[in-house]
Amino acid sequence: MDLQLLPIDQFQRFLVCTARVAGFMSAIPVLFSTQAPMVMKATLVTMISLVLFPIMSPFIPHLPPETGAFISLIINETLVGLIIGLMVNLIFTAVELGGTVIGYQMGFAAANVFDPQNQDQTALISEFQNVFSILLFLAFNVHHIFIRAAVKSYTLLPPGKLDLSHAAIPYLLSLSSKMFTLSLQFSAPILSILLLSGLILGILSRTFPQLNVFLLSYPLNIGISFVVIALTLNVVASLLRREFDAAPERIDTILRLMN
Repeated sequence: MDLQLLPIDQFQRFLVCTARVAGFMSAIPVLFSTQAPMVMKATLVTMISLVLFPIMSPFIPHLPPETGAFISLIINETLVGLIIGLMVNLIFTAVELGGTVIGYQMGFAAANVFDPQNQDQTALISEFQNVFSILLFLAFNVHHIFIRAAVKSYTLLPPGKLDLSHAAIPYLLSLSSKMFTLSLQFSAPILSILLLSGLILGILSRTFPQLNVFLLSYPLNIGISFVVIALTLNVVASLLRREFDAAPERIDTILRLMN
């Protein structure tokens, strides 16, 4: 094979496209968890890049001839993709944080399970809510947002135009702070019921001193919490749907702020 006949310029443009695609695809749960084979991840990224490359190629500017500048461009494109994926990853982080708070208040502080996605021990309720949010993520076809965002990102932020010196960092910080508010919204119904349950048990302990409130509180709080979790699944699904629907607008905003 004559290596001089290989379209080096086109191959470099494909690498630039692949860098951004690999960045935002890494935020998709299940497919890009640590348990997924590396060969599968690389194949999926390559296939999606091949499909999107004809659409993205006209927006890729003239590539720098220097090797160092080209590597810097690849790193910038990967960073842009990771920031796009961060918009949705923050939602899963809020769900996991809310589940951790709920499990601690229920009395499941020591009930941890192994999370294969993060390769770490996590709270039992947190893992349940994380799996529930992943199922909703796939049911609402939110993964399609990443494909549309990848194509649109090249019109809003062409390669080599990354600039984090303006309002992009404050916007990311505001979204990170919103994560704590969202986690509180997820856990608020259960925490309210558990607070009311503790108040009632405190009154009973003062009224009936012979009542062993400590032993009674554990099964009571666990049972009440599971009932409330079952009754509020629709509310949690509505909150997640609202956040997932807001993801495209947030992606557009951060891309404009980084330009």
